[in-house]
Amino acid sequence: MHVLILTTNEDAPFMNQQIAALERLGVSFTVQSVAGETGPAQSRNPLEYLKFFPTVFRESLNGYDLIHAHYGLTAPMALAQFRQPIVLSLWGTDIYGPGEPVSRFCAPFCDEVVVMSEEMRRDLGRDCTVIPDGVNLEQFEPIPQERARERVGWHEDGYDVLFPYSPDREVKNHPRAKRIVRSVDEQIEESVRLRAVHGVDHDEVIHYMNAADALLLTSRSEGSPNSVKEAMACNVPVVSVDVGDVADQLEGVSPSTVATSDRELVDGLRDVLERGERSNGREAAAKISVERTAARMLEIYRRVV
Repeated sequence: MHVLILTTNEDAPFMNQQIAALERLGVSFTVQSVAGETGPAQSRNPLEYLKFFPTVFRESLNGYDLIHAHYGLTAPMALAQFRQPIVLSLWGTDIYGPGEPVSRFCAPFCDEVVVMSEEMRRDLGRDCTVIPDGVNLEQFEPIPQERARERVGWHEDGYDVLFPYSPDREVKNHPRAKRIVRSVDEQIEESVRLRAVHGVDHDEVIHYMNAADALLLTSRSEGSPNSVKEAMACNVPVVSVDVGDVADQLEGVSPSTVATSDRELVDGLRDVLERGERSNGREAAAKISVERTAARMLEIYRRVV
């Protein structure tokens, strides 16, 4: 089976991990990405998306079995050709951000729609398949915290709370994370630091995960945040707002907290830090390994073809 991938971000780690796992199952891929630079404060202009239409149309003539459109803004290009069936994967911000109208309009015309959480399926309001992005259990695993701290250069006494996003990404709500950590720092004797880590190679993220005492997620919206699953795979406690599928992923994981208010976030983070224990998250993460989620995606490919 040969699949044409359309994406707005050809470097997305979770997408590339899924592609690699599907390749091990015998699927081959060609990836086409929308041209143009993006960043926390920079978006592509409409002309760059319009230029992607003829690129996709020409490439679709090359004998593919199906087109897999990753992210809602690539769906119109996939639909502009009439030869191959279409699988649309929605990532979260394409349902909860400015691209929502495009995603909602295109979804009914695709042969299969895949979302990352039950919340996304409810909010989309149509029949679709829930497949959270898988976590690579070989890449993310527990390593001794002191060794990880030495690797990333965290030498101060006290606690380190990981915020694995750029503070400039408004949807991740860095100001709230700062507020929560500041409150906990005022309540306990040891110092508590918020570590915003971004722009590092994905292979290095495991060291920051294992160096941290907890991961803090304060996002305004999410689909199925990979950072939570990567922390689980490393047995790092997670303190998170109730967003996306976090509550489902953290069911039975301890110590960890899913909160609906600042007070619950503060209490949960303080409890996790004072307990000083690693979680049992890796056991729960096994059910969302990249191999399992890739096998489910292959079932969809076969059904569509």
